[in-house]
Amino acid sequence: MNEALYVFPGQRGRPSVLFQSRGGLVPCRSREPGLQLTVKSISGCKCNAISSKNGTLMWEPDAFPFVKAKTCTDMSWIKEGELSLLEKISANILKAGPMPKHVAFIMDGNRRFARKKNMERQEGHMQGFNKLAETLRWCKHLNIPEVTVYAFSIENFKRTEDEVDGLMELARQKFERLLEEHENLEKHGVCIRVLGDLNMLPLDLQQLIAKAVFTTRNHNKCFVNVCFAYTSRYEITNAVREMAWGVEQGLIKGSDVSEALLSECLYSNNSPNPDLLIRTSGEVRLSDFLLWQTSHSCLVFQSVLWPEYSFWNLCEAILQYQLNHKSIQKARDLHREHQALQQLEADRACVAELLQHHSNGKPVDSQRRQEALLHYTSCREERVRDFLEALKHKRDSFFSDLCSESLLA
Repeated sequence: MNEALYVFPGQRGRPSVLFQSRGGLVPCRSREPGLQLTVKSISGCKCNAISSKNGTLMWEPDAFPFVKAKTCTDMSWIKEGELSLLEKISANILKAGPMPKHVAFIMDGNRRFARKKNMERQEGHMQGFNKLAETLRWCKHLNIPEVTVYAFSIENFKRTEDEVDGLMELARQKFERLLEEHENLEKHGVCIRVLGDLNMLPLDLQQLIAKAVFTTRNHNKCFVNVCFAYTSRYEITNAVREMAWGVEQGLIKGSDVSEALLSECLYSNNSPNPDLLIRTSGEVRLSDFLLWQTSHSCLVFQSVLWPEYSFWNLCEAILQYQLNHKSIQKARDLHREHQALQQLEADRACVAELLQHHSNGKPVDSQRRQEALLHYTSCREERVRDFLEALKHKRDSFFSDLCSESLLA
């Protein structure tokens, strides 16, 4: 895991870099792709203490004083800048048609990109984050207000310890950077949400995430949902647990449990379902990502590796969505109608059972049935509202408690 970065003058005025890891100072290739550094004059640097072997710099750590420096690699969550003229024209043409309001990305291909470019895996993941920031800029110009990204699956914990540690460290850097640029996020109205089981993460990272979520919670111009320590099956299982908790607490009845209520108990309950889901790298599967939410979404699979994703790839995916918009919208409308009918039938069944119990087998006229149905529906909706409010309070308390713990630490 790269924990610190040191800089000293290299050949022809180019900076050379040295990483400090658990095992001490280790060499790094002098032409590190995508790494930008601010080079400061460091006196006392004896360059004859440096030798090159197979393109890798080697040196004696005590041969000269190192000065600790921070990398200037752009870690911003929102990249500034306008589209090119051709991109603007294309964006305007696209915006004349139906545009997705919520786009989800499976950002696949970082490791293959690193192998392709002969770079370290961690640098591939860094390039992937930079591409996310660029993609968020494109979405802003295309008037797409919400983006959800698959940043770290629970399955990723099965990778090597070094890679998992590297991804955790990269996440720390990302969220530290987010807190540093809170004024820029406020200017653009960016709300950051993190979806997943944060208890699986190191405590310091949990606290950083909680601060980021808490800091941006009132922003409402655009939303970035980061799925971290997440799988869809785990999310659905957790939603069932939340409903069981509500029944145990006496907030709802078992008969109140429904498909619509389960949707409200998902991590993504504050967001509309994605209109468009995009997966890069050529893989044609969802990998346990938003399985519940994308049942009526346009799915686009593209062969490009995520760090090589371009504005034109995004335009191609949006065009696919527009070509399928009518059928997607029709399927959604039919599903909503079916869901409402199911709820009505469930309410009627509950009312019939109650009336039968209280009427001692005597027939009940239609007017009384209708009045009982309206009363039952009203009571059920009130129970559900109270339960969802309690669930929101429980989740908000989790983040606020983490923020308080970090302040006391």
